[in-house]
Amino acid sequence: MTEIRSLAETREPEAAAEWWRSSVIYQIYPRSFADANGDGMGDLPGITARLQSLADLGVDAIWLSPFFTSPQKDAGYDVSDYCDVDPLFGTLEDYDAMVARAHELGLRVIVDLVPNHCSDQHPWFQQALATPPGSPERDRFIFRDAPESGLPNNWESVFGGPMWTQTANPDGTAGQYYLHIFDSSQPDFNWHNEQVREMFRGVLRFWLDRGTDGFRVDVAHGLIKSDGLPDYAVDPAAASMGGTEELAPWWGQDGVHEIYRDWRRVLDEYDGERVLCAEAWVSPLSLMAKWVRPDEMHQAFNFPYLSCDFNAARIRATIDESLREFSAVGAPSTWVLSNHDVVRHATRLALTEDNPQGEGIGPLTPNLPDTAIGLRRARSASTLMLALPGGAYLYQGEELGLPEAVELPDEARQDPTWFRTNGERYGRDGCRVPIPWEAGVPAAGFSPTGESWLPQPAGWEDYARDVQRATADSTLNLYTALLRLRRGHALGAGTLAWLETGDPEVLAFRNNDVVVVSSFAGSERELPACTTGLAVLASSAPQPSGRQIAAESTVWFRA
Repeated sequence: MTEIRSLAETREPEAAAEWWRSSVIYQIYPRSFADANGDGMGDLPGITARLQSLADLGVDAIWLSPFFTSPQKDAGYDVSDYCDVDPLFGTLEDYDAMVARAHELGLRVIVDLVPNHCSDQHPWFQQALATPPGSPERDRFIFRDAPESGLPNNWESVFGGPMWTQTANPDGTAGQYYLHIFDSSQPDFNWHNEQVREMFRGVLRFWLDRGTDGFRVDVAHGLIKSDGLPDYAVDPAAASMGGTEELAPWWGQDGVHEIYRDWRRVLDEYDGERVLCAEAWVSPLSLMAKWVRPDEMHQAFNFPYLSCDFNAARIRATIDESLREFSAVGAPSTWVLSNHDVVRHATRLALTEDNPQGEGIGPLTPNLPDTAIGLRRARSASTLMLALPGGAYLYQGEELGLPEAVELPDEARQDPTWFRTNGERYGRDGCRVPIPWEAGVPAAGFSPTGESWLPQPAGWEDYARDVQRATADSTLNLYTALLRLRRGHALGAGTLAWLETGDPEVLAFRNNDVVVVSSFAGSERELPACTTGLAVLASSAPQPSGRQIAAESTVWFRA
């Protein structure tokens, strides 16, 4: 039996109360969660009205994707005011009411902070455009003089095209260029500028003072660029957000860690264990672990785990590497299978074609998977993930088993990827369609008027929460049972010990007093001997009688 030490063994006993080490956090994509005023756009009052359902599900906290004031050119990740709520979503008073209700229900609240860049409508950037080269206002961003020919360097934007856009001088002549890792409407901040650092300290305190419990930090690996901004050509096969062994000079530079140590000191001024979670697409996991050293962030999304195929050997290797590398710095691994930027895992785990992060699939993608196969694998993968020690994130709708919404009308699509690729890739719309709450009512309960900023596919009501609540073996009831058992058996703070199965397509491990068996095989297999005489606690699929495990399923046993 091979044993992997968990965080329960690598931290001091008094740290055991740190909620974030074993928490399950639910991501809310505000525009698609619940619409209270009927305009077709989800909003903060809608979230507040639906929080009881998340408390009933059994999660520990919610994370809200951006709701700040924004022109919405990139779904709110282009911020023009970091200290206010966009009217699309409500008001600051609505936010305060939501936090109060969440805390009343025992839920913590994490908000999405976007520090790498802002909107080109942000007052600071407008001031920069109105002042001459070399001004203090321009130094808050990354401006460079126009070379005699070409661009300041050859960097390519994540959204396609050059990472540089040229400005115009007051007299109409060509002016300086500014840097933007993403869209030209999202200029990057210059994080070597103390005014930028002080502004964000103020933003942190603004939301912490309102009772916010922490921040998910967007593009947490992108704030510092390599000295001199050297030319660098990205391998076309590499992930656009990073996550490759060779770091681009705009990803994962050492200087980012000083910023997060500074932020950690701000959070530590507040009571209640406020947290920072990194969206850092870096590889290998030993590098990602640097973001969660004791004086930096608390969590980092485990994207290598999210990126795993439905493959036993790869899953086991990633689990081993994750527990080893995160434990080495005294941090939990933070498991995740879906979010607002990737194909939902109820579809992704059954795909045989590439689906690059942020780009998804497209109309020419062959062999789109059968929804039954995708759901079976997703339920199994989730049942495995929720048995692992550490923290976990769920993405809204995955507890309903929602697949990627592929069949959207072309004229309804809104993701910039669809337009940037001339219709070759759907982008992220398919995982952002408003979720269904009740069958037989307008917009499946998302909106009282039936309005919906993205159309809900035919059959969406079959996944509705009220339908699933009344169905014993539904995905919603599976998640609810798993979260209750996870908490009751303290699996998030447990220890993983692998058990022998004699079958390369079947994994087994023990965590505290629970034995978990997960089959990746396409047919029934023999249960390993370690389960003999043990009672079943939960299962992702109906199981055959006798000593068999169903194809592509995961079972929890009481040890």
